[in-house]
Parts: sequence; C-alpha cells; structure tokens
Amino acid sequence: MTTRIAAVWIDHKEAKLFHIEPEGFDVRTIAAPYHYVARKADEQGRHAGSADYYQLVADALKDASDILVVGPSSAKLDFIRHLHKHNHVIEAKVRGVETLDHPSDKQLAAYVRHYFVEHQPHAST
Repeated sequence: MTTRIAAVWIDHKEAKLFHIEPEGFDVRTIAAPYHYVARKADEQGRHAGSADYYQLVADALKDASDILVVGPSSAKLDFIRHLHKHNHVIEAKVRGVETLDHPSDKQLAAYVRHYFVEHQPHAST
C-alpha cells in the first residue's frame, strides 16, 4: 500500500485539495457557501454554512494517509477545530498546519513534497 499524501489550501472562500503522487498531482476545488460575518460578539469569526463546508473538505481527504493543511487565514485553524470536534479519523492524519499565502498549484505541490521529506521520521540506527 502506497502512502497517499494530500494537502488542503483553505480560506473562507474555497479549499483546494491536492493529492500528491511522485509523478504529479491532481487538484480539486470546493467552494465555500456564501458566508457572512455575524455582528454579535459571541459569533465573531463564524461563517454561515462553515460546518458543512469543512465537512465536505474532510470527506474529500478520506483516502489520504498524510495531510498537510495550509492557507493564508484563520480558516485552516477553523478546519482543524472542526476535525477535532467531528472527524477524529481525518484529524489523526494531519501532519502539520502551515501559513501560506497564495502559491501556484505547482509551487504548492513542490512545497508539500519538500515538507514531507523534511518531516519524515528518521530511522534509528
């Protein structure tokens, strides 16, 4: 069984899911539902439909064995919180969370490959 590496670049507007293979990668985009920021202090930062959005993203990552979550905003942390509350199986596959602005698809795929090479557990001698 081969390790299937995945990354998700996520913000509050869309998520780009990358499945990385040695010879290439494929990308799928999931658009977030229309959202608004609530005016009440206890709802600041929450977006309408975000739980459904985060669940769609989690479902799209179910075949991955190692996941890197990246993005420019707080959505990546909101996604991790969603996994912590609702999807422990996917949460256990997350190997890192990194802040990245808006790389091209090729730049992100290269970053993910490098990240997993750098963060592999080293075999003890």
